[in-house]
Amino acid sequence: MRECASTMLNGRELGTFRKQLLGWFRQFQRDLPWRRTKDPYRIWLSEIMLQQTRVAAAIPYYERFLHRFPDVHALVAAPQEEVLRLWSGLGYYSRARNLQKAAQQIVAKHGGQFPTRLDDVLALPGVGNYTAAAILSIAFGEKHAVLDGNVARVVARLGAIRGDLRDSQRWQELQKTADSLLEPKSPGDWNQAMMELGATLCIPKSPQCLICPVAKFCEGRRLGIAESLPEKRKKRTTVPVTLVAAVFVDEKGQTLLLPPPKNLKEKAAADHVPTLVSKMWHFPTLSVTGQPTGDLVAFLRKIMPGVESRKWQLVPAGKVRHAVTYRAITLLPFLIGVKNLPRVPGARQVPLSDISSLPISNLTRKVARAALAAASVPAKPRE
Repeated sequence: MRECASTMLNGRELGTFRKQLLGWFRQFQRDLPWRRTKDPYRIWLSEIMLQQTRVAAAIPYYERFLHRFPDVHALVAAPQEEVLRLWSGLGYYSRARNLQKAAQQIVAKHGGQFPTRLDDVLALPGVGNYTAAAILSIAFGEKHAVLDGNVARVVARLGAIRGDLRDSQRWQELQKTADSLLEPKSPGDWNQAMMELGATLCIPKSPQCLICPVAKFCEGRRLGIAESLPEKRKKRTTVPVTLVAAVFVDEKGQTLLLPPPKNLKEKAAADHVPTLVSKMWHFPTLSVTGQPTGDLVAFLRKIMPGVESRKWQLVPAGKVRHAVTYRAITLLPFLIGVKNLPRVPGARQVPLSDISSLPISNLTRKVARAALAAASVPAKPRE
């Protein structure tokens, strides 16, 4: 079995392969906002947003983010809370935190200009080999080949490469192949063409081989195994996690959110609440294995010493299902109607119907929706 796609392409074939793929891309590429610019800041932002996020989902976030932070200086000057609020809903919030840290480094070390040396780009927080190659090739025309999931799938099918593509040695071989295929005269367009092919035609299931511009070069198609490549990786066993959350609601429809948890250095367990709420604003939340209401009341008494809790009535607000990497979360929200919200150091009072005024995770947003559905009007306190 062929180890890399480059072994099937001699000089003339390689030239034809490049010409046909680039011609297809330039005629059929999707009109995406970050393709209308050579500004490295905008290209960088798009690449970070597109990590773990579909294009259609990223576009409105990209446009809103740029409207508020049009350049690296605006991003540096912003409070982190505002950066996270505009990122809220995209998930993987470490991307936003690293984006701002990298912006600070660009201003401090590079005078606000995006660096053009590979080592300097790789030194930026949140930037790896793929992201660095994408930015440098698209914004500056540097000869660096990208290798992400889409490109790896294309290369694996071209060369009929079996096995786990994420295996370290195999990934290095894929990178060498991607490097050998790179069109040196148009590295930016080439990288986008390879990614576009993987995103639109050479897709994971049911690849569109009949309309692929480079199908005749594909060893996987010739052998009839293109659809079975790349071979599936063994998934990590799913871990079930049960959480409970307290949704306090006063007579004005206001609720209580706790501040982002402090950075904790210990390795996070599967039910580590700060990780599950993405270290953002959240309802009082607890991981449970036993009796949910009893555990929740005990937890609330601990974080709210001196608060009168005897009159609380915990009203179930359904179930919230959520997934974070390998965790399958079941969260049980409980509405607690009160006359006045309890005072908790650092907590904020916000309308239950508009908690997105603070940076929150998708899990917290789902809890708020469940609570609103369970209480179409603000819960009345028990007297």
